[in-house]
This record gives sequence, structure tokens and C-alpha cells, in this order.
Amino acid sequence: QASRELRQIPGVRNFGSHIGRAEVAEEDVGPNFTEWWISIDDNVDYDATLAKIQAAVDGYPGLYRDVQTYLKERVREVLTGTSGAVVVRIFGSDLGVLRSEAQRVNAALKDVPGVAALKVEAQQLVPHVQVRLRAEAAANLGLTPAAVRSAANTLIAGRTVGEIYEAQRVTAVAVWSAEALRGSVEALRRMPIATPSGALVPLGDVADVFVTSTPNEIKREGGSRRIDVTCNVAPGASLSSVASEVERRVAGLAMPAGTHLEVLGEWRAQQEASRMLLWLSLAALAGVLVVLHADFQSLRLTALVVSTLPFALIGGVIAAFVSGGVLSLGSLVGFVTVLGIAARNGIMLVSHFRHLEREEGVPFGPTLVLRGAAERLAPILMTAAAAGLALLPLVVAGEIPGHEIEHPMACVIVGGLVTSTALNLFLLPALYLRFARAQR
Repeated sequence: QASRELRQIPGVRNFGSHIGRAEVAEEDVGPNFTEWWISIDDNVDYDATLAKIQAAVDGYPGLYRDVQTYLKERVREVLTGTSGAVVVRIFGSDLGVLRSEAQRVNAALKDVPGVAALKVEAQQLVPHVQVRLRAEAAANLGLTPAAVRSAANTLIAGRTVGEIYEAQRVTAVAVWSAEALRGSVEALRRMPIATPSGALVPLGDVADVFVTSTPNEIKREGGSRRIDVTCNVAPGASLSSVASEVERRVAGLAMPAGTHLEVLGEWRAQQEASRMLLWLSLAALAGVLVVLHADFQSLRLTALVVSTLPFALIGGVIAAFVSGGVLSLGSLVGFVTVLGIAARNGIMLVSHFRHLEREEGVPFGPTLVLRGAAERLAPILMTAAAAGLALLPLVVAGEIPGHEIEHPMACVIVGGLVTSTALNLFLLPALYLRFARAQR
């Protein structure tokens, strides 16, 4: 019903689906899960079509659904194993406690501004046939627990005993009991089990067969059982503000002994990546300072080159704010890239000033910096133009599906190149003239 409704939306094409197995990702899922892949024509309004798709799937109550691009879904699956932007993962040993605590977390987060598609991972109790061996009765008949379990498993669930290869096809050969023998609990109790003497005894004579409640699935991580409460971020809301409020809300919840929770997802991955990039950047900066000082033999010149780095940050920050105001993983990569380009241009300019003074005998003064800046104008502009023009199509295309990482990265790099190039050419020569000294 839902698929037919989606196919009727103008602009929807290449509609595909699967139930029970995500073949692209090679992930096994249950029959209660399905995915639809939908392509949208380029000549229709993407946002309007996406809103129609969302409205169509929202019209079916009782279903948990997410509408997102393939790249974003893949990134979230890699980060947390779920498709939610923010994930509260609760760990513990008692499944009943986990389910009740998940409902508490869900209640605490339902009124957080900017939260959308809030849901608790579907873990329900379902009927389950359990066979509990009576060891003494089995021993009296010469049956071992392994033999009873093997026979019961073969008769109830079936067992693959071989394969047939025919016409380049492989067909599994399985042994299974007749449907009448496994159609009810009473029939299972009467199911015959062979004893070592060759006699047949009902399964009910050596085991208790009954129906009990069991979870439909049990997920584990780090040796502990867990359950997830996930949510997405509503359009126009900030991921950082939503995730911060979620962390604040769940931090005030007292967990029972042996139970704890963690906040995961894009925000946590972004924080971890930011910390790693910060430490790596500091280590790289320290290495650059050592190399520069070894070459320049001057703290003043080293400081002048380092002072060019904020030039790139100015344009990058402005571009990140204009392109959406969210500091993402892509924008962090852009900052690192543009800092490297800005440092290279600054080093080239200062090194050329020193070359003119030491090797060509140009006296220290305005003539030196004007000539040096003019001679380095073309190389610096070519460096910036080559990188900027290559990324400009990503900036112009905007936030389209598939560009969730490339677009913010391109915006930061282009913005940083504009300010770093301009300030390197106009401000750095003035700083060199003011603070540098004549080189001997």
C-alpha cells in the first residue's frame, strides 16, 4: 500500500525495495524491517518531493520510519549501527530493566526542541516454544542431553545434511519433520525420539515442552546487553544544540545499579573527531614551528608565518556560518586543508623576502616588500585559484543529496582561500616591514 502511494508521487523513479535483507550492505535483518530506495528526477523540486515522500510514510501509524539519503544513512550506520542522528544507548544485564529505562529516557526527550522521529528500539516479548530437558528421565532411557537436543532441533527446526549440485545450482538437502508433528505444543510433546536401543519415546517423556515469552531480539555490545533510544534533528534545528540538550536531560536520570547509558551519534563522532584533529593540529603546528625556526633562525619571522594562519580561519568560519552554521566533519577537514595552504603561502612569501635581501642585495624597506609581494603574486594566486575553482562547483550546487560531506568542506576551503590570499598579499608584507629586522 505504501509503495503504491510512493510510486504515484510525481518525480519518483527507480523505486526498489527489499524485506528481511539489505543486500547492498550485506546486513541481515528480520522480516519486520524493510528499506525502499527512491530516486528523484532532476527536473522536479527536490524539497517539495521529499516532503511528499515524508508525508506518505507518516500516514501509516505504528511504523518506525526514516527518510534520508543513502550517504547519510551509511555514515550513521557506521558510527552507531543505527540510522538516528542522536542515539542514547543503555547498557545492562536485565532486559526488563533496559526496556523500562528506555521508556524513561524516551519520556525525558520527547519535548526537547528540535527532536524529530524519537523512538525506542523495538524489543518486544514474543511467544517462544521452549524444550527443557528432564535429565533424570532421559538418563533412565539411555539418552544424553546432546542427543535429545539434536533430535528435537532436527525435528522442530530442521537440519541441513547435504547439498545437490545440478546445472550450476546448489540446492540444500534438509531433514525436517512433517508439519503435523510440529503444528502445536501437544504435537511436539508426542514427537518420537529414538533411544539407543532403537525404541521410540515421546519427547514429552524426557523434556518439558511449553510456550513462554522471550525477547524478539537481544543486542549486545562490549559484552553487555543494550537497547537504543534514537532521534533525528528537525529541519532548521542545530545538531549541536539538540545533542547538548539530550546529554543534559539524560545526565539527570538516575540509572539502576548495573545499568548505564551513553549518548552516541553524529554529535559524539564530531566531538571525538574535533578533539583528535585538535591534538594532531597542535602536534603538526609544533613540528612546523621547529622546522621554521631551524630555517629562519629567527623567532620574529617564525611568529610572522604563524600569524598568517588565522587569516584562513576568518574566511572559513564565515563560509561555515553562511552555508548552514553547523560545524560538521566535512567543515573540519576543510579547516585543516585551508590552514595548510595558508601556511604554505605565508612561508613562500617570507622566504622570498629573505632571498631578495640576502641573495640579491635588496635593502630592507618598502621597496623590498613591494617587490617580493609582486613577484609572489602569481604563484599565490595560482595556488588559490587552482584549489578554489576545483571546489567551486560543489559550493554552487549547494546542499544536495550525496554532498553532505563535500559541500561544507568546499565552502570552508573556498572561504578560507579568499581571506588568506588577500591578507597574505596585503597584510603580511606590512607586518614583515613593521616587525622583521634587516637580515645579515
